[in-house]
Amino acid sequence: MKIVVCVKHVPDVQGDRGFTDDGTVDRGQGDGTLNELDENAVEAAVQLVEQHGGEVTVLTMGPADAEDAVRRGLQMGAAHAVHVQDDALEGSDAFATASVLAAAVRRIAEDGAVDLVVTGMASLDGLMSVLPSLLAARLDLPQATLAAEVTVDGGVVRVRRELDHATEVLEAPLPALVSVTDQANQPRYPNFKAIMAARKTPVTTWSLADLGLDASEVGAAGARTRVLEATPRPPREDRVLITDEGDAGVRIAQYLVENRLV
Repeated sequence: MKIVVCVKHVPDVQGDRGFTDDGTVDRGQGDGTLNELDENAVEAAVQLVEQHGGEVTVLTMGPADAEDAVRRGLQMGAAHAVHVQDDALEGSDAFATASVLAAAVRRIAEDGAVDLVVTGMASLDGLMSVLPSLLAARLDLPQATLAAEVTVDGGVVRVRRELDHATEVLEAPLPALVSVTDQANQPRYPNFKAIMAARKTPVTTWSLADLGLDASEVGAAGARTRVLEATPRPPREDRVLITDEGDAGVRIAQYLVENRLV
C-alpha cells in the first residue's frame, strides 16, 4: 500500500495564541509542534503498512519550521516526507490548503499510485474540520471521515464511526481518503533509533511552481474566508480561590454541595 498522511505544524496549544493584524493565526508566539490529532493519522497509516506492506509518506505545507511536523512523522515510522514551502502560501485558508495538498498528492502519485490519503479529524489551531472533505473533493476520492477504526481488506477500506447514539460502518473502494479521530489508536512514542534515523532522512521540498500552482490561487489573495474580528478571552471573574490551611478538601466539598455540583 502507498499511503499519504497530511499533517500540520501548529502553535503549541499550551502557549499563548492569537491573531496578527491581518486576521491570520500568529505563528511567531512560541514553539510549534505536530498537530496532536495528526499523530493518530500517522499511527493509523503506519499500522496499515505494518499489516499489509507498503510505505507511508507524510506531507505538510507551511513555512520553514513546518518541517518539524514531517520529521515527527518520520520518527513514528513514515518512510518519506514532503514539505510544500513557498512565501506565497502565507494566509492560505482551508480551501487553498486543500488545493495545494491535492496537487502535492498528485505529484507523489507520479511515482506510483496512492492507495489511501489519511488526515486527522481537525487541526488544533483552527478546528474547522473541513479539510478532509475539501481535499477529497479536490482529489475526486470517496471519503470516510471521523473514523474510530480503520481496516483494509483487498481493495476496500472500512471504517467504524462512533456517533452520539449509533455506530456506523462505512466502506469505500481504494483509492480513498480517510480522516481519523483520537479514538482510533494510541500514537506510538518513537524510540531513540527511530529519532536518529529520522534526522538523516531527506525531506523533499516543493514550491508552488513545482506543483504547477499560481500564487494568486493561495495565500490571502486566494482565500475565500477571513477573520473579521478576534477578541481575547476575558479573564474569569467568578473564580473561588481556596488557600489550603489543612481543610481545603472539606471546603471544596462544601462548595460543590452548596452549588449542587455533585
